[in-house]
Amino acid sequence: MVAEQRINILMVDDQPGKLLSYEVILSSLGENLLKAHSGREALDCLLKTDVAIILMDVSMPELDGFELADLIKQHPRFQETAIIFISAVHLSDVDRLQGYERGAVDYISVPVIPELLRAKVSVFADRFRKTRQLEALNQELRALSASLIAAQDQERRRIARELHDGLGQELIAAKMMADAILRDDQTVDAKERSALECSALINGAIQQVRTISHLLHPPLLDEVGLQSALQSYVEGLSARSAIEATLETDSGELPRLAPELETAVFRIAQEALTNVLRHAKATNAKVKINIRQAKLILEIEDNGCGVSNEVLLHLPGSIGVGIAGMKQRVKELGGQIRIANANPGCRIETTIPLPESALEQKSRPEFG
Repeated sequence: MVAEQRINILMVDDQPGKLLSYEVILSSLGENLLKAHSGREALDCLLKTDVAIILMDVSMPELDGFELADLIKQHPRFQETAIIFISAVHLSDVDRLQGYERGAVDYISVPVIPELLRAKVSVFADRFRKTRQLEALNQELRALSASLIAAQDQERRRIARELHDGLGQELIAAKMMADAILRDDQTVDAKERSALECSALINGAIQQVRTISHLLHPPLLDEVGLQSALQSYVEGLSARSAIEATLETDSGELPRLAPELETAVFRIAQEALTNVLRHAKATNAKVKINIRQAKLILEIEDNGCGVSNEVLLHLPGSIGVGIAGMKQRVKELGGQIRIANANPGCRIETTIPLPESALEQKSRPEFG
């Protein structure tokens, strides 16, 4: 069991022999077993330690189990803590009812059957662990949602700025040239120059529209498929950066895949290469894509500085919206993603199962 996954189980009894026997019974579970010899000692332990389960004797001097349970449940921090009562004296239905009214999740009589006690504690330990995992996933999901909203807003601002400062200015200038052509005081030569300048400005505007369209959704994905779209993207990355990027495949020409799958795989590769460009300090990046045994395998490797151990372990708060988005896309496709340092650099391997429906049975129409 991983150390981070161990939970704390507090055993409370005024008889050391019983505590020792509980410790022997529960030791095989691999959890952290804490001991308290009185109710007061148990309260001190609870205030200092995050406890998942309390195994508690009912009959104790000064502060019995029922009174201790009342005090525990009054504290907001411990209201969800599982309490299991153990008693050799209070065995009537009234006693059991009293225990459940005080927040107990179970009531065990003495003599204790080791297998039964171990099974009960194991069930509540697993429930606690899964609850914590769900809370962590929900927190990560909320953080991812906030990051995605921020990223979307940032992307919208960037596109708006490019439209205004780039395309907008080109069109304004083209309109001015077109208006100049219509002026009566312009000579034929001046009108010809204005027409040429207007044509050049319109060509520039067309190129900007194509660039923006390509970034939003590469036309090659629809026209000729994933492999050609990736080839075009890595060539463009090499042309506009200091990174020499290449695409390799051992499977020959990849078949056409379902549109949503091709888009998702392209976005995963695009995000990974964007991270290489922004963070890796790499000079080379290699993309491999193959289909083996009804699985699509996408591998991206660079020769940069690698990633931290926190990112490798996918610890909450260590990964940005890019990697989180990649993980979510892969998860939705039923696949797996593995990130590892390659010494030098980083290696990302994505494996996605290909159901029969993912492979297109007919070719898509060509676009002109």
